[in-house]
Amino acid sequence: MNEFDAKAKAWDSTPGRAERARTVADAIRARVPITPDLRALEYGCGTGLLSFALQPRLGRITLADSSAGMLEVLAQKISAARIRNMVPLRLDLSADPPPAERFQIIYTLMTLHHIPDTAGILRAFFRMLEAPGYLCIADLDREDGSFHGPDFTGHQGFDREALKTIALQAGFGDVACETVFQVARETAADLKHFPLFLMTARRRD
Repeated sequence: MNEFDAKAKAWDSTPGRAERARTVADAIRARVPITPDLRALEYGCGTGLLSFALQPRLGRITLADSSAGMLEVLAQKISAARIRNMVPLRLDLSADPPPAERFQIIYTLMTLHHIPDTAGILRAFFRMLEAPGYLCIADLDREDGSFHGPDFTGHQGFDREALKTIALQAGFGDVACETVFQVARETAADLKHFPLFLMTARRRD
């Protein structure tokens, strides 16, 4: 059992997570032409909070995560809500081949900073998108390490300009970043607010 398996059952009850997902969903809808015929992939979906907020306006949604515990909770939520256009998928693109299906929009929320190879995952997303297609990445600005604490081994957020450059090198165009949320978190010193940006990009060819 990994840390996300252990946290899965209580994930949705953590204060602020549902509000964050709704706010990011609103930001995506404001920047990307969401329509009911779009095939979507949420990568690192957890319990699907973001996809549930987008679900009424999308077509088929594949919700991918490497955590069996998160996907179990997600499947229960989909069944309870009797939703027909959301499909869970166990997937870790650092080890598994990409699915055969191609998508018209891929989005992530607080996932990218957990993935060691940022350039590699953005290249994978580019290959998995049809043209025209959209990528939406919601994640943390560069921070001092206090968000996760000293034992965290992922990225301490991102410099926006550096991330935009990586996206351009992966083949994307129309890359833009904007602050969409502030994550409040108690750190060892005090309550801090961490900016959350949304990066949008397009595959044109």
